[in-house]
Amino acid sequence: MPTAIVTGASRGLGLALARALAERGWRLVIDARVSGPLEEVATELGAVAIPGDVTDPEHRAALIAAAGDDLQLLINNASILGPSPQPPLAHYPLDTLEQVFAVNVLAPLALIQLALPHRPRIINLSSDAAEEPYEGWGGYGSAKAALDHLTAVLAVEHHDLRIYSVDPGDMNTRMHQEAFPGEDISDRPPPEASVPGILALVEGDLRSGRYRAAELVPA
Repeated sequence: MPTAIVTGASRGLGLALARALAERGWRLVIDARVSGPLEEVATELGAVAIPGDVTDPEHRAALIAAAGDDLQLLINNASILGPSPQPPLAHYPLDTLEQVFAVNVLAPLALIQLALPHRPRIINLSSDAAEEPYEGWGGYGSAKAALDHLTAVLAVEHHDLRIYSVDPGDMNTRMHQEAFPGEDISDRPPPEASVPGILALVEGDLRSGRYRAAELVPA
């Protein structure tokens, strides 16, 4: 069975992607910081659950070891928003910004470095905040912009692999709710709505690059 690593798979988009891959016969190695919900997902999907923090080198090594030689897909979905409500950059706590970059940029690259000998397809989850300079989104947006550029450079350096970043679009998830504290986000689509576009990158042969999930499926 082909094996996929999906980080941040206990809820939201990571969970939706893990379920879709399991339905398609993938063996899954999944992680999240909280073990209880992750173990429930692992039981549901027959996945290998490794709770932990993607910024921890030992945890990343454990994910790669659990995947083994059949690793064919790495989805870097785990991410953090930062403070909520989000502060302007002029007042952003720098130690917190370091953590946002550690989780959203450095950890995905570190996992990619470990995974590259297995030559997997790589999908990094991005955001429209990586392209649009939204007021108050400087921390998260700049981290995702860095992840996008990192992805683009890796794609140039590894022409024979498929390496993508993808904007899943607005979703009704806990992170999106944290981004808009006190607001009603029930009009946002569920994360499952973004899955078909991402699966187009998993199962197709599109050239490496940055994509929007909504543009990868027929209207």
